[in-house]
Amino acid sequence: MHDSNCIFCRIVSGEIPSRKAYEDEEVLAFHDIQPIAPVHVLVIPKKHVASLEDVGDQHQGLLGKMLLVAPRIAREQGSEDGFRVIVNAGRVGRQEVFHLHLHVLGGKEPLGAMLPRPRQ
Repeated sequence: MHDSNCIFCRIVSGEIPSRKAYEDEEVLAFHDIQPIAPVHVLVIPKKHVASLEDVGDQHQGLLGKMLLVAPRIAREQGSEDGFRVIVNAGRVGRQEVFHLHLHVLGGKEPLGAMLPRPRQ
């Protein structure tokens, strides 16, 4: 599946350039254009899935692949002392691009300082 209105589908097709960190038949990983950490890479499926809210049993292998790629990317990008993986799902979950993706965040900065804290 491909959604011609989806910016991530357009990146997968090569219509929009990206700085790739990893690619195989199922997933693409590329550097975020507005990073919030020294390492900020997005891992996306090549087939359009709108959100984590939309996955089912048929996506089990794909989700596993995305998570297996995350530590490899983190290490290759220099996050040897740890990293964070974040998946935003839906509007309330602060998902901005409705194509399933995970953020791999790391680097030399303290990871807790990179994200806003929840309101009390």
